[in-house]
Amino acid sequence: MLRPPPLLLLLTRCSAAARRFLSASRQGQGQGRAVGSVLKTPKGTRDHPPAQAALRERLLGTVVACFKRHGAAAIDTPVLELRETLMGKYGDNAKLIYELQDQGGELLALRYDLTVPFARYLAMNKITNIKRYHIAKVYRRDNPAMTRGRYREFYQCDFDIAGQFDPMIPDAECLKIVHEILSDLQLGDFLIKVNDRRILDGMFAVCGVPDSKFRTICSSVDKLDKVPWEEVKNEMVGEKGLSPEAADRIGEYVQLHGGLDLIEQLLQDPKLSQNKLAKEGLGDMKLLFEYLTLFGITGKISFDLSLARGLDYYTGVIYEAVLLQQQNDHVEDPVSIGSVAGGGRYDGLVGMFDPKGRKVPCVGVSIGIERIFSILEQRVEASEEKIRTTETQVLVASAQKKLLEERLKLISELWDAGIKAEILYKKNPKLLNQLQYCEETGIPLVAIVGEQELKDGVVKLRDVATREEVNIRRENLIEEIRMRTSQL
Repeated sequence: MLRPPPLLLLLTRCSAAARRFLSASRQGQGQGRAVGSVLKTPKGTRDHPPAQAALRERLLGTVVACFKRHGAAAIDTPVLELRETLMGKYGDNAKLIYELQDQGGELLALRYDLTVPFARYLAMNKITNIKRYHIAKVYRRDNPAMTRGRYREFYQCDFDIAGQFDPMIPDAECLKIVHEILSDLQLGDFLIKVNDRRILDGMFAVCGVPDSKFRTICSSVDKLDKVPWEEVKNEMVGEKGLSPEAADRIGEYVQLHGGLDLIEQLLQDPKLSQNKLAKEGLGDMKLLFEYLTLFGITGKISFDLSLARGLDYYTGVIYEAVLLQQQNDHVEDPVSIGSVAGGGRYDGLVGMFDPKGRKVPCVGVSIGIERIFSILEQRVEASEEKIRTTETQVLVASAQKKLLEERLKLISELWDAGIKAEILYKKNPKLLNQLQYCEETGIPLVAIVGEQELKDGVVKLRDVATREEVNIRRENLIEEIRMRTSQL
């Protein structure tokens, strides 16, 4: 039997392998992407290229610095929670929870926020006193509006104080933190609205809302920052079965906003002053404003009876920060361009997870980092500011050929000394290309090694911005780089 020549046999095998590969590829296309389909991220999510990631890191750095300034410790929790842990905590928003298929006998869901996992963490570990911050991604099956910073996958930045303390002192600190962060970020004018769930519930009671409808009417009131009162009233009456008279009485209250004067006025209100819950809430609100006056921030705080925050777990003070903008030169009142922070007191949430129902009072705030990031991103684009994507302090370069070994020796010394340094991955790069790389990436210094410099025991240090060059003794180079970069 004649055997085919070895080369022909090899080509035949290669051809057969190629046919199998092409067949598998076509099958893969059928199972995965259709031919001609667009490769993209899922709806409501996005990638972050280096410039965006650098801007986000800068933003998060400002937020974390504030949290640490107030003595908070960091924690982390799983992105997955048991489905039963999350259900019944978010009111009408429960439909936005991402539920997963049965995972080996456990019904799981992606976390909706960081507050409920925090409460579960406290109950599970029997912790009764902690000041913590947590920065992580959360997931909501929402209709995204990505231009306004609304996504299905997004970061939350939470600060919370858990423990039994005297009234309103931790609450006031949370509002001070919001004020500090929004001031530090220089986003423009802002307003922090405050209210209290007890005042809301007392208001609903004196307006004739049945107890069974408190939470659902609260969800309607929560929409007042987005839609006019008439639409909210129609929803209360038409969809939720509230009497028109009760809705009109609610309308008289929820359009009120002010400061200490309004609190004093409501404490004298013939109906509200007779309601135990409302009276408690107004008393604490008065105390809160006294502390905020001591912090010097009441100019940015508004007691607003329309603020509801639709989450079921709030029990006391609630707040929300909004950015403002002047509509035009003829309108004095600024208009809101969206919420950038929110939070409140939730004294009963931990007890929902504790087998004995032991409560741990908690108050906290969540910074709306995605919306803030969208605003900063638009601002950077408008100004055409170039964001540095690395922190490299110096590029190790050579002026002649065959100096790769010397570059590698020098950069190793710099790395070992903690200097952030780079080289180009070529044996004999042109000096011009090395200098252009520094200008493109924002590297401020170039350490140049050449044959004469090696003989003299020096390194030529070049300032990229001024193009000034000086010879530095090799043993003094690290200190010189540190001194120069500390001034940048």
